[in-house]
Amino acid sequence: MTSASERPVVLAIRNDLTDPPLLVGDWLGELGIEIRVICADAGEIVPSSVPEGIDGIIPMGGGMGANDDDIAPWLPAERALLRDAVSRSIPVFGICLGGQLLAAANDGVVELGETAEIGLSYIERTAEGESDPVITAIGATGSIPAAQWHQDHVAVLPPGAPLLLTNDACRVQGYRLGTNAYGFQLHPELDGDLFNWWVPLSDGDKALERAGIDVHIAGEQVAAASDALIAAWRPMSHAWGELVTEHYRARTA
Repeated sequence: MTSASERPVVLAIRNDLTDPPLLVGDWLGELGIEIRVICADAGEIVPSSVPEGIDGIIPMGGGMGANDDDIAPWLPAERALLRDAVSRSIPVFGICLGGQLLAAANDGVVELGETAEIGLSYIERTAEGESDPVITAIGATGSIPAAQWHQDHVAVLPPGAPLLLTNDACRVQGYRLGTNAYGFQLHPELDGDLFNWWVPLSDGDKALERAGIDVHIAGEQVAAASDALIAAWRPMSHAWGELVTEHYRARTA
C-alpha cells in the first residue's frame, strides 16, 4: 500500500461490500490516478494516519452510522485517518457515510435525519458553492440531479466548513474542510444500473423502511436520469482529481 508509484495514488476505504469507488474510481482513473481499496468491511486494516505516498482519501458509503463503532470496529481508525488527512491538507472525497465520517472526525455532528432520502433528488449550490472550484465543475446549472440512499445526515458542520450543496430534505449535501477535503451526502458514484444493483440487496434496510417508498420505482427514476447524473458528477470528480494531482506533484517535486 505504501510502495512508490509514478502516478498519483488515492486510498479508498470500502465500508460496505456494495459500495466500492464505482464510477468515481473510473473517472479518477481517466486522469491517470491509481485507486487502492482497503476493504475494511472484509477485515483489512484501516490506517489511523495517511500512509506515505498517498495523495487522496475516499471514504465510501455503508449502512452503519458514523459513530457505530460496535457495528464497524474500524471506524475509530477511519475517523483518525480523516482527521490526519485534513490536518495535512491531503485531498478527501467523502461519499455518504464517508462524508458523515469526515464531519464526525472534525468536530461536526451526525444524527438521524427527519427524512430518509432514497432515489433521485435535486440539490442546489449555495452562494459559497458558486465560488468553489470543485463544485462549480458540476455539469449542471440550477437544480442538480443526485442519487441518494441515506437516513443519517450531518446535523452540525465542522467549525469553519462552508456549506456548498443543499436541498430541502437534507440541508448538508456538500461541504468543504480547508482547501481540498470535501464531504458529500449524495452518491456521485452511482448511475441507474449501479443504483438498481443495490435494490435486490435492500431487504431490511433501515433507511428504506423509514422512507416508505417503492424502491423499484425509485430505481426507474434514477435509471432515467443516468445520463444527467454522469454529466453532472464526472466533471466534478475530475476537478477533485486535479487536487490529487497537484498534491502528487508537490510531494514528488
